[in-house]
Amino acid sequence: MAKSLRSKWKRKMRAEKRKKNAPRELNRLKSILKVDGDTIMKDVEEIATVVVPKQRQEKMQCAAEEEEKDDMKMETEIKRNKKTLLDQNGQYPVWMNQRQRKRLKAKREKKRGKSKAKAAKGLAW
Repeated sequence: MAKSLRSKWKRKMRAEKRKKNAPRELNRLKSILKVDGDTIMKDVEEIATVVVPKQRQEKMQCAAEEEEKDDMKMETEIKRNKKTLLDQNGQYPVWMNQRQRKRLKAKREKKRGKSKAKAAKGLAW
C-alpha cells in the first residue's frame, strides 16, 4: 500500500539522510570501540556495515575506472524513445506510475488503431 508519492519521497529522503550521517555514525562507533579495547575492528565489520567516506570512495572509483578502460567497455546507457518513453526493451522508466503507463499505452493503441483501419468486407461472387 505504500505507493503514494508522499511515501516514496519520505523513503528517498531517509536514504539521503542515511548517506549523510553514515560517516558520523562510523566515527561514533570507532570512538566507542576505542574505549572498549577488547573488541577488534574485524569483528565489528562482520556485524556492522562499514561505509567508506565519500572522498576516499571517489579516489577508489577513479582508480577502478582507469582499470575498466583498459579491460573492457560496457554499454549501460538506456536508449529511450522521447515520445513514448519506452526503452529498447519496451519498458517504461522506474519513476513512472501505473496510471501514467496506462494512459500512454491507451494513446499508443488509439493511434495504431486509426492507422490500421479495416477494409470493408465485400461479397466475393
